[in-house]
Parts: sequence; structure tokens; C-alpha cells
Amino acid sequence: MEDILLDLLSSNLIFILIAILVFVIIFKGVRIVPQSEQHVVERFGRLRSVLGPGINLIVPFLDVVAHKISILERQLPTASQDAITKDNVLVQVDTSVFYRIIEPEKTVYRIRDVDGAIATTVAGIVRAEIGKMDLDDVQANRARLIDTIQTSVESAVDDWGIEVTRAEILDVNLDQATRDAMLQQLNAERARRAQVTEAEGQRRAVELAADAELYAAEKAAQARRVQADAEAYATGVVAKAIADNGLEAAQYQVALKQVESLTALGAGPSSNTIVVPANAIEAFGDAFKMLKGKPS
Repeated sequence: MEDILLDLLSSNLIFILIAILVFVIIFKGVRIVPQSEQHVVERFGRLRSVLGPGINLIVPFLDVVAHKISILERQLPTASQDAITKDNVLVQVDTSVFYRIIEPEKTVYRIRDVDGAIATTVAGIVRAEIGKMDLDDVQANRARLIDTIQTSVESAVDDWGIEVTRAEILDVNLDQATRDAMLQQLNAERARRAQVTEAEGQRRAVELAADAELYAAEKAAQARRVQADAEAYATGVVAKAIADNGLEAAQYQVALKQVESLTALGAGPSSNTIVVPANAIEAFGDAFKMLKGKPS
């Protein structure tokens, strides 16, 4: 009976040991990698493979997950570095870089401190690029400077399995003396623009006044021309009448004007009594005779 119990215990113990061994093998051989990570697997200290997100199988006891690398985008802490522009102005540039690891095997085996290496590379590139530009260009062409820095950093860190997603220049600071000089220059420029604007306004006012005078002179000349044309026309009509009808037509016109003048004089609102010389009465009488005798 004891032998049977010993056999059963031995069988159960072996079964338990086998179960534990299977569990350990499964535990060691199956690796579940999160979506935001990649795992670097080594075998006997050498790179074996890189495990992507999901369920992965490795050889138990031979393969070891040596590095768990996050592939999320990272941001370097804001860094400040001094730089001298092409026109010898000292500036302090605040930069920030965003990157992510796309080839963990390169990052793990080719560089020790990724953040420090990228920060040093960015600082050198920023100093070099700003040294090629004047201060005004640095302020006005910040977008182009950022693109140049990002391209240069990408080229420098390509061997580290890193992708630079964005580079930013947060601020460009100047020393107080340079700021004061730029403020004076800005005020002088504003004053110059105000003077130019005032001069332009005065010049425009003079031009408008001259145009108005010229317009008035042209209109007056046109009026005189029209009046002269009318007088010339009237003279021509009288001359033609005299040429066609002789002296009688001229006398008729004079008599007509005399009668019109007498009528206008009598029609005045403040004239009740009209005193005229005797010879004028005779002239008007002759005029009435001529008008009366003139055929209609």
C-alpha cells in the first residue's frame, strides 16, 4: 500500500514539475509588447531581434528582452544658448526639439544619452546658422531658420535611429544695450515716416489746388470762347442782313434796340415818370415809324 502511495506521489510530483516547466517556458517564450513600445531582444549579449507591438515569441532561456524602448514622440527640455549674428550682435536663443525613436536597435547600440546628444547637436547648429545671418534676418526669417535647423538636425541624428519631428525657436533675446539701440532706431524710423507722410499730404494738397485752378481756368476759357462765338455769330447775322438789305436793315435793327430799351426802362418797378431829352424823343419817333413801316 505504501508503495502505491509513493508511486502516486511521485507521479503527481512529476506532473506538477512538468506543469511548472511548461508554465515557465510559456512565460519566458511569450512576450506581449504594448502599442507604444518596441523591445530589443538579445541572445548571449548580441542583438537578436526587435519585437513590435502585440504577441511575440522568443526562445526561452536563450533570448532576453534587454531594452524596452518607447516610440512615443518626445520633447527635449527648453534649451538656451548664446550665438553671435553676422553683424556681431550677441543673442540668446531658446530652442525646443521634438523627436521619436524609429529604429531602437540603432538608438540602443550607437548612442548612450540620446537627449544630451540631440541638445548638443541642436546648440551647435543654431550657433552656426545664426552666425550666417544678420539680426534683422534672424527676426524676420524665423520660419526659414527653423526649417534649416530641423533639416540639419535630422541629417546629424540619422545614424541614431531618430526622427526629428519638429524644431522650434521659442524666443530670441537681446542684451539691454542692444534693445535700447533698437528702440531708438525704431523711434527714429517712426518719426521719419511721419514726416514723409506729412510731406506727401502737403504735396497732394498743392497738386489738388493746382488742378482746381487749372479746371477753373479751362472752364472760364470755354465760357469766353462760347461768348465770343455767340458775338461772332450775331455780328455775322447783322453783316449778312446789311449785305442783303442794305442800310435800311441796319437802321431797322437800331430802331428795334431803341424800342426795346424804352420798353425795359418803362417796365422798371420804381419808375413811374420817365424824363428823356427831346432829341431822344425824335429818335424814338423815327424808330417807331420805321417799325411801323417795316413789312411783317
